[in-house]
Amino acid sequence: MAASEQSAIDGVLAKAGVLSEALPFLRRYSGKIFVVKYGGHAMGNEELVLSFAGDIVLLKQVGINPIVVHGGGPQIGAMLERLQIKSEFVDGLRVTGKATVDVVEMVLSGSINKSLVTAVNRMGGLAVGLSGKDGNLIQARKLARTFRDDDSNIERVLDLGFVGEPETIDPRILSILAASEIIPVIAPIGVGENGETYNINADTVAGAIAASVGATRLVMLTDVSGVKDKADKVIPDMTAAQARAAIEDGTVHGGMIPKVETCLKAVEAGVEAAVISDGRTEHAVLLELFTERGFGTAIWKGDAR
Repeated sequence: MAASEQSAIDGVLAKAGVLSEALPFLRRYSGKIFVVKYGGHAMGNEELVLSFAGDIVLLKQVGINPIVVHGGGPQIGAMLERLQIKSEFVDGLRVTGKATVDVVEMVLSGSINKSLVTAVNRMGGLAVGLSGKDGNLIQARKLARTFRDDDSNIERVLDLGFVGEPETIDPRILSILAASEIIPVIAPIGVGENGETYNINADTVAGAIAASVGATRLVMLTDVSGVKDKADKVIPDMTAAQARAAIEDGTVHGGMIPKVETCLKAVEAGVEAAVISDGRTEHAVLLELFTERGFGTAIWKGDAR
């Protein structure tokens, strides 16, 4: 047998092995809801966007109900710069005045949301773009932050403008979509009690939606490969208790803390597991869901995988 023929046979066998490994997971997750937060620099790469969109369509085709929540920080920053609107960050949150929140909504609910919807539809799915305003999906309140003045040692309230947090999630519209062929793609914009528009962190929105719909998985795709230990190696699995301990002892630090805290809130609310993974890797969602080892770091409600 020629080497080329053997190589072709080996390739087919490898694909068969992948499908065989995936089968128990396909059975296990059929009919379940997965919330996938899509963000980071992968969103700026058309090939990766289409690959991600194809994976989301595949989930729907095999009987899983995906809900996509997306971010868009770099795109918002670029548009604010083009419009010469000054942007300021405090503790990783964009201070959002009236002019800024109009741009945020335009970019998130407009160009980014519709580009993802278009990508999913191009890959054979049926996607619909939503924001938290649609169907009163995300009722929001102003995010309250405090800081301690170094000179007076008095705790003061920090006004972040129209930065919000979810107050309630109404999952009815998502339940209707889950029973159909439609894949919801959600921009993290909320509405206040008086109709105000609030810019909400996409991780926070994804975690709140996962809890509200009883999702089996929350998958957070970002620019990091997962939670790393003190030797800089990715930790594949953590229980909720281990994740809390890792925050307390400093293993989890910096920008990873709010991501892990979002995962903890989700699993404490009933989500089976929350995953932090690298969205820059092709098929990251499939690698996490349909392989024994998974991909990235999974934080579990109970015992690990």
